[in-house]
Amino acid sequence: MDVSAHPQPVTFAVEGGLQVSGLLQTTPSARACYVLAHGAGAGMAHPFMASIANHLSERGVATLRYQFPYMERRSKRPDSPDTCHATVRAAVIEADVLAPAIPLFAGGKSFGGRMTSQAQSVDPLPGVRGLAFLGFPLHPPGQPSESRAEHLARVQIEMLFLQGTRDDFAKLELIQPVVSRLGDRARLQLFAYADHSFHVPARSGRTDAEVRGDMTRTLAAWMNSVIGHTAQ
Repeated sequence: MDVSAHPQPVTFAVEGGLQVSGLLQTTPSARACYVLAHGAGAGMAHPFMASIANHLSERGVATLRYQFPYMERRSKRPDSPDTCHATVRAAVIEADVLAPAIPLFAGGKSFGGRMTSQAQSVDPLPGVRGLAFLGFPLHPPGQPSESRAEHLARVQIEMLFLQGTRDDFAKLELIQPVVSRLGDRARLQLFAYADHSFHVPARSGRTDAEVRGDMTRTLAAWMNSVIGHTAQ
């Protein structure tokens, strides 16, 4: 097993004359690369993002974390969907350049995962074999709805939903049927007591680090399975 590699700073261009920064974390024996987008309120260097990248590196999965343009500007207002989609697409293309010949996956935390699936639904991301969501934001807290999931029916590659059972952004009674309707191309993995940030209370008998370890173990195993399917 590889030891966790140090992230390497990168920059790349986005359609419209924009430029954003990223962090590539890989090892010589990496067998997949996960293009990992951040959530709405915290950038690529947030401790949660760094922890996920470190765990995946230990499991032989490279990551390319990256900023959306609004986060580069230190703005609290997210970019338009079109700009976010263009950023996702540019990050995927950059990952293919930085980690050539390695199977690509994409997704991210909350908002970043949703922007990735929207981009995929509009026009398939080049070379991406599957999408993985670290807490899909199905609806705002206290406003249960499935409208944010409508575009997922147009995603024709495999998807993995990693969700906490206490996630106020995705009530179980809604996210479970949403994933079920997607059929064999989608899988839902629940993490008991975890909230939208995958934090667990002390009464759960587990730590946040243990949950993240389980998340990345599940994610790496799913990637191996998808690679095996698409290689046939």
